[in-house]
Amino acid sequence: MSDDVYHNTRFTPDPRRRVLWQTLMACVFQKQIPPDGVVLELGAGYGDFINSVKAKRRLAVDVWPGMLPHLDPGVEGLVTSITQLDAVLDNSVDYVFSSNCFEHVSQSDLVNCLSQLRRKMKPGAMLTIVQPNFKYCAREYFDDYTHVSIYTDKGLCDLLAANGFKIVRCVPRFMPFSIKGSLPVHPLLIRLYLMSPFKPLAKQMLVSAIR
Repeated sequence: MSDDVYHNTRFTPDPRRRVLWQTLMACVFQKQIPPDGVVLELGAGYGDFINSVKAKRRLAVDVWPGMLPHLDPGVEGLVTSITQLDAVLDNSVDYVFSSNCFEHVSQSDLVNCLSQLRRKMKPGAMLTIVQPNFKYCAREYFDDYTHVSIYTDKGLCDLLAANGFKIVRCVPRFMPFSIKGSLPVHPLLIRLYLMSPFKPLAKQMLVSAIR
């Protein structure tokens, strides 16, 4: 089955994603990125995260060729697997981001990717991951038929530590499982959600680690 089929059915374009990622960038992620840094996104999809980044250089990786038309000018698109990062220079990346990607690949592929990232990232560079936390979303996890690997916040942190990364932040309940639910997607509401100690429907985790 082609990637285009998936993007035409399960993962269709949605302008609310751009609103979500622009707000998360302003509130959370941009402050982690050096102004003159190099940012690499794995599994960039429609480019909503990487398009919102302010950095000297922005790289977007996805196996889906349809990613390219969605990237803003200045974003470099690399149509390749997360296990084939040869086009990225060693010791060149300041910040790596991945959202809802690693559950779609085998654990051996993720370990391979982490091994490559250790070469591509500068010492002290950060890897930030946002993805479903199986601990809280087991009932709907396999509604996406392309999910092949399962991670909880504890399991993902241990896997990263076992592969040469130091955990600096773990938020087991970061954001809702999907924007497809009933909650409205608005910058003010997203900001309030991030500030609130109560996270209804939060089934996505956030994990940050340094090389």
